Amino acid sequence: MAEDEKSTTTRDDEALQAEVVGDDALATAQGDDLSVEEGASPTTLGATKYVHAAFFVVGITTAFISGRVLAGIWNALAAWPRAVHLIPQLLLYGEDERPSFTFVVGIVIGIAAVAQMFRKPSVRTWSDDVAAELSKVVWPSRETVTNGTIVVVVASALATVYVGLLDRLWSFVTLKIYGA
Repeated sequence: MAEDEKSTTTRDDEALQAEVVGDDALATAQGDDLSVEEGASPTTLGATKYVHAAFFVVGITTAFISGRVLAGIWNALAAWPRAVHLIPQLLLYGEDERPSFTFVVGIVIGIAAVAQMFRKPSVRTWSDDVAAELSKVVWPSRETVTNGTIVVVVASALATVYVGLLDRLWSFVTLKIYGA
């Protein structure tokens, strides 16, 4: 009876272990790795870090563009006499100092835009889907990249030599035909 109990326990342990491995494989296939946990290190973020980097780039781009647009508007208003008459504070700062202030406002606009985008459920769902698809990407090994690079460099060198020889040949032929 003790032997039956031991084999049942062993089978139960194996089944539990298979479920855990199966769940891990399913989670990995779906892109649900440890990245959603609080305090996950950047090395365990998986594909989610690329999605977050894209949001970061969107924020920086928005900040830069909005800062430049605001500086242009401020400069245009400062050059317009009617606007200066209505708002004399437009001339408090010189044209060189204005981008500093407008860039700070642009940063606030960029942060607000990214925060607003990230709060939308549809954008969050989309970004999670993108992360899941990125987790399915199989990146080439270092050896594959090295071999591919060598092939491209050798093929480029051979093509360069071939085109150079053809150029010399046709130069020689046209010189003989037309003379110079």
